[in-house]
Amino acid sequence: MNAPGKSRSALDAATLGLGLVVGGLGVWTVFAGPTELLPVHWNASGQADDWGTRELVGGILIGMAALTLALGGGMGAAARRTVDPARARALRYGQLVVILSLPLMSLLAASASLSGTTDIGGALPVALMSLLFLLTGAFLGRVGPNPFVGVRTPWAYKSRLAWDRSNRLAGRLFFVIGLAGLLTAPFAPRPLNLYVILTAIGLAAVWSVVESWRVWRTDPDRQPF
Repeated sequence: MNAPGKSRSALDAATLGLGLVVGGLGVWTVFAGPTELLPVHWNASGQADDWGTRELVGGILIGMAALTLALGGGMGAAARRTVDPARARALRYGQLVVILSLPLMSLLAASASLSGTTDIGGALPVALMSLLFLLTGAFLGRVGPNPFVGVRTPWAYKSRLAWDRSNRLAGRLFFVIGLAGLLTAPFAPRPLNLYVILTAIGLAAVWSVVESWRVWRTDPDRQPF
């Protein structure tokens, strides 16, 4: 996907549209959603272990919509202002990661909560979660330095090489984990499927952090602390 830096793009429209969809769903939930208690949290086995009112669920959705508009819109605005095409492209990829993660994650959680789903360990929920990881990983490695998206360690901010390599590693790992989860979702045993995916994501995050430190330490152009 091309990521232009100056003019308004489809990414800006998508940011606004997805933010409004999530926010609109949140407003509807507050005023017209189910009146019974709704599941709002699921444990590592995929079982609901906490419930809340429709006002709580709707408020969370409205908050996620605001976060999508603030982060995605802010990165899009920064991309339009910069005179560096490479910087603009990197910011656009960051914006893309935001709108692939926050709104879609919000809509997945909302669909489970509003439908009263107490078990998200089934094949379809796991496949959708895996698809989210896959899509995020596909673009994470192209995101440039920013305060909000990516492997944001102190070492990555002090070395552009460390930023690039750690985020590229994280993107590849997320993509592979998502692809594996998507392919195995129809027949993977429960709740082992969720355990494996969550553990793999945690290990990928740790590995990426360590990679940022390792590359910074050996980068002759690194900035000191």
